[in-house]
Amino acid sequence: MASPRRPLLLVTHSGTFHLDDVFAYAVLRLALGLRAAGRDHALVRTRDEAVIARADIVWDVGAVHDPAAGRFDHHQRGAPVREDGTPFSAAGLVWRAHGEAAAAALLRPEGEAEHAAAVAAALEREVVRRIDELDNGVGRPGGALGLSALIEDFNPPWDSPAVGDAAAEDAAFLRAADLVEAVLRRRAAQLRARLAAEAAVLAAHARSADPRVLELERKMPWEGPVLAHGLPVLYAVYPVPNGNWMVDAMPPEPGAFAQRLPLPEAWAGLRDAELAAASGVPDAVFVHTRRFVGAARSREGALEMARRAIALGAREEVPLVG
Repeated sequence: MASPRRPLLLVTHSGTFHLDDVFAYAVLRLALGLRAAGRDHALVRTRDEAVIARADIVWDVGAVHDPAAGRFDHHQRGAPVREDGTPFSAAGLVWRAHGEAAAAALLRPEGEAEHAAAVAAALEREVVRRIDELDNGVGRPGGALGLSALIEDFNPPWDSPAVGDAAAEDAAFLRAADLVEAVLRRRAAQLRARLAAEAAVLAAHARSADPRVLELERKMPWEGPVLAHGLPVLYAVYPVPNGNWMVDAMPPEPGAFAQRLPLPEAWAGLRDAELAAASGVPDAVFVHTRRFVGAARSREGALEMARRAIALGAREEVPLVG
């Protein structure tokens, strides 16, 4: 560990940077509670073996993987791989050692640090593993606006006077790290919200009078938890800011535009008085022509639309779960 008389010395390679080394640095800053390079830590981008040897933490350079010694390179023979054989990049190695602490730091301002382990695991699956795959050439690039491409664009162009200017290149690296940290903050917030939605959906389903109709107190991501937990939901009912109550039909699988039970064909494309007459629900507002969503002016109206749609579907012998 570093002496209290000096700041931590963090080292990665000089020259062109990529998403994995920038991401690893952003993670270390979060996990270790570091603020700004030059103040509470020193960041040195070099290939000088003497500097690497005296560093507290080294990643993506040095040809050593030893987390206890703060070494996280993946270019040497015998570098670690996942159980399925997928190789790590520096990002994955640093995340494996410091990811949960970084997730806790991201969630702490929201008072949600207790979700750090779950959020860290989701970030590993959805973000870190993807970075590792791209860095090792076992995954396809994410297009011109993928995060990897955006980070690489922080490098100076080949014909820029900044090429070879260590100070300019280091400044670009820091700007790239700030972007990665911002992306991580947003992603962690979304993952925390997804966990909260899952808990809310399960609780709401347990309270709902009919297990086929999910009664929510507000709009939230509900389809994922329904699918993940195998709930027999056909419709979700919830309020929206304009005062209406929505009736959303449940898709049969993630990303599908089909529905387990579409709203009745006789209601499709109708609004207000016409829909009220066709549905028998006095405050019905509309049903989309594609029959995946409708609305009423009250909770009871929306619930009645869902109940009547289920009854009509059963009468027509439509399969209720696709």
